[in-house]
Amino acid sequence: MQPMTDALTRLVQVQMPYGKHKGTLIADLPGGYLNWFAREGFPPGELGRLLALMHEIDHNGLKHLLAPLRKGGGGESR
Repeated sequence: MQPMTDALTRLVQVQMPYGKHKGTLIADLPGGYLNWFAREGFPPGELGRLLALMHEIDHNGLKHLLAPLRKGGGGESR
């Protein structure tokens, strides 16, 4: 299992590999899309773990915690 800071950093590095939001950083996925995965089931592996983590962050209003991890020190990027 990877340390939490590594997982948080991965949220601003990894892009969604497929679907409607292909190419979008996991950290930038819309809440409704994350909610859909929460209802239907997260995929296996790292992608599923990252989506589940991002769902929790989004659901609890904590997206601002990712700003320092983005390149350039803040702001949303796609």
